[in-house]
Amino acid sequence: MESIVAKFGGSSVANGTQIRKVKAIIEQDPRRRYIVVSAPGISYENNTKVTDLLLLLDTLHKNHQDYHGVLHNIRRIYEGIANEFSISMDFDQEFEEILRQMDVGEGTDYIVSRGEYLNAKLMAQILDLPFVDAKDLLFFNQDGIFDEEASIHAIGEILKDLPGAVIPGFYGQLPKGRIKTFSRGGSDFSGAVISAGVNALVYENWTDVSGFLVADPRIVKNPERIKEITYEELRELSYMGASVLHDEAMFPILKDRIPIKIKNTNAPEEEGTLILPQEKKRHFSNITGIAGRKNFTVIYIQKTKLNWDRSFYRKLMGILESHDIYLEHMPSSIDSVSLIIKDDVKDPKVRKVIDDIKNICEPEAIGFERGISLITVVGHGMKNTTGTSAICFQSLAKANINIRLIVQGSSELNIIIGVNDEDYENAIENIYHGFLK
Repeated sequence: MESIVAKFGGSSVANGTQIRKVKAIIEQDPRRRYIVVSAPGISYENNTKVTDLLLLLDTLHKNHQDYHGVLHNIRRIYEGIANEFSISMDFDQEFEEILRQMDVGEGTDYIVSRGEYLNAKLMAQILDLPFVDAKDLLFFNQDGIFDEEASIHAIGEILKDLPGAVIPGFYGQLPKGRIKTFSRGGSDFSGAVISAGVNALVYENWTDVSGFLVADPRIVKNPERIKEITYEELRELSYMGASVLHDEAMFPILKDRIPIKIKNTNAPEEEGTLILPQEKKRHFSNITGIAGRKNFTVIYIQKTKLNWDRSFYRKLMGILESHDIYLEHMPSSIDSVSLIIKDDVKDPKVRKVIDDIKNICEPEAIGFERGISLITVVGHGMKNTTGTSAICFQSLAKANINIRLIVQGSSELNIIIGVNDEDYENAIENIYHGFLK
């Protein structure tokens, strides 16, 4: 039987009202068999996410401070959901177990994971589906690295004979049974792994927005929605801050080319955004999306006959590695190169890097500048569309915005433009209207 994996984020399961919407969505299509849930998010009754309350509980307990008020607030959220659906759960036993594990020194990952665990147990009763604990499906090796092969095997074996299941997102287990969580937003990743394990028809990711928009609505008023986007396009936009979906969520489903559908729990009738392999994309425009990030530092290096020095780039990378600095981009010309790094690298460290470059690489000129924003214009259609770059540059020129740097990869999937931080919002708005008038 074909199956759909449906993951519901914190806003979708924040309270009884939202969960009723979730229940209706699941019952609308019998192929929605495997349900992955987050911990309850912010709602009109609760202005703090359960995950944040659990983190606070853990901190207070470790510092021997009174945590009972926080514990009461967490319990109240779950009891409210249970009461609304007239279901029973032994909350005394559940919370006594949490406190017992805290007292014996169980780690923060365990405490925080109880948000998803308790919510999934409630949702299993509400949906009349089996509860399957994520620790029995998702595994990490002894170094804390996710073990995809073991996880895919366990998912296939455990879920194959079930009519469906409710599974908590966000965590799995280490070799000796201790709980380990993914990074924030990791329930997206959990859903993707479950999708790969059951070879799902589609992985639905239900949230509080109707898919991706071409540009940030805080900058561009009423931007168009993206109907279809490829895995590769999504990676580029996610890197630059488009955060509807955890940016690693597509990795487990790449091999099987399983589509991802972003849908809005509060408006299920809206089409949403379909994320799919490039070969399955039907709608191509000259661009797919625009995104960006502020606060980069650029180190400018100039050296005559740089291209004759075969060891130059190896030395540069070695210097960055020795200072534990990640390189974001490296635009270059025949006699110059720029290193783009995040602005969180402090001035003294940047100056030490520059000193090392002077001593080891012997450039003729070197300097750095902070406060640079990077804007990426993404789209597979750019490769075969004449004038895409011209539209970007003309849009910025008309707005009197100076372009500080340009980066374009050989795939021609995107163009990255650097501008001053103070021009960031204006640049995105003008690029958007240059393409979508």
